[in-house]
Amino acid sequence: MREDRIIRLKTVLARTGLSRSTIYRKIAEGTFPPQIRISVNGSGWHESDVNRWIADPASWRPKHESDAA
Repeated sequence: MREDRIIRLKTVLARTGLSRSTIYRKIAEGTFPPQIRISVNGSGWHESDVNRWIADPASWRPKHESDAA
């Protein structure tokens, strides 16, 4: 299995086509993967989480909720 990379905001913006404000609004709503802290002033996303969202944005839910399904 390939190791899950951490991707930064610039990459997430390019891959999703969403604006920065839309991404943060969707995180607050629970409809986009939340970022993870990688340093005091930095954060990123698990590439696999963003890929799951891209594959099916309408039904994306955090892993712990979809694992039970």
